[in-house]
Amino acid sequence: MNSLVDRLANSPLIKKDLDYHLVRASMVLIFAFFGYQKWFDYEAQVLIPYISNGPLIFWLYPVFGIQGASWFLGVSEWLFGALLFIGFWDKRVAVLGALGSTATFIGTVTIIPFMPNGWAESAGGFPAMVGNVPFLMKDVVLLAVSLYLLKQDVVRLQAEGK
Repeated sequence: MNSLVDRLANSPLIKKDLDYHLVRASMVLIFAFFGYQKWFDYEAQVLIPYISNGPLIFWLYPVFGIQGASWFLGVSEWLFGALLFIGFWDKRVAVLGALGSTATFIGTVTIIPFMPNGWAESAGGFPAMVGNVPFLMKDVVLLAVSLYLLKQDVVRLQAEGK
């Protein structure tokens, strides 16, 4: 096992920033695809239980309406994805993208405790997820990824002396 660990430790995979760049690219793709969906009525309808039960995003419907809220989220997701993409070259912009990404996933993760019928009573409730809650659980990881990018971008920006 030590030999394997030593080989990995000396490989370009570990010594370079491949992980950081893959994480950034993955987030850009996620924001591109999820943002794209928001332009269509089917997605606006799917979002109703999420937005309606979101303690931080419920206000979107009174302000924008159902389709407008979906468009608002789509524009936000494309904006944050674009900022993360530009962040490959400009760490100041990267920090803005990571902040937007973090805010996005704080907004979605906070829906989890408020989602009606999200925990299977037949299995004793929490932590037995049902309905829309399992879909939202991926956002816990995406929030962690957003915080990772934010930390990395701030550290790298400081190292550049900007």
